[in-house]
Amino acid sequence: MIVIQYILSILFILLMYISMVIFALLGAIPALISRDATYWVIRNYCGTVIWLAHVICGLKVEQRGMIPSGNVVVASKHQSFFDVILHAYYLPNVNYVMKQELTRVPIIGFYGRRIGTAPVKRGEKSRAVSQMMSGVNKHDGDTQLVIYPQGTRVAPGKSMPYKVGAAVICQRMGRPCVMAATNVGNFWPKHSLLRKRGTAVLEYLDTVPADLELSDFVNYMEDAIETASDALSKEAGF
Repeated sequence: MIVIQYILSILFILLMYISMVIFALLGAIPALISRDATYWVIRNYCGTVIWLAHVICGLKVEQRGMIPSGNVVVASKHQSFFDVILHAYYLPNVNYVMKQELTRVPIIGFYGRRIGTAPVKRGEKSRAVSQMMSGVNKHDGDTQLVIYPQGTRVAPGKSMPYKVGAAVICQRMGRPCVMAATNVGNFWPKHSLLRKRGTAVLEYLDTVPADLELSDFVNYMEDAIETASDALSKEAGF
């Protein structure tokens, strides 16, 4: 059975990337003309990936909580590429803080620049927050800015400290910070071809209280997101 699931997973991955190329080519000119068209291309591609995962791999998606809208920061658990896709599908005007090298990757870099991603250089921790602020200010507007406070994908059950970037941006720009938890890494593991059957959940949680000091803000965020993500994994049987 596991061999069949691996074969289905490889088929899904191939179709996912073929779909990416098709959407990217067909949507390139509209995306150059209109930011709304860029979002249309991204959202429909992500919807296609979600559909393919369900049909081919038996991996369904459930969204919980109120979907954030308006000018907010979304501080999210990051377990795999799938949670990036889910945010892009559900959030009306998604934006990301992205590693600068990804802006030079074909397709991802082009569409990332079109929606105004805030690039950050890897290895420049002391400048990361100022780079994020600069990138966000250039493309500020009615966006839901997704930030992964741990800075990278972290597998379920693993721990990594939360960084201050999301808290600083929220406090300096006066944006509410909506937290997001997920269990997608159990079904779409980091550095693995296997896509497991089941239901991956993306849950939008409450906002972080705005009156907290910086360190308390980070601790509150970490406790809430980790607790909720662990609960989703346990609920799914992991």
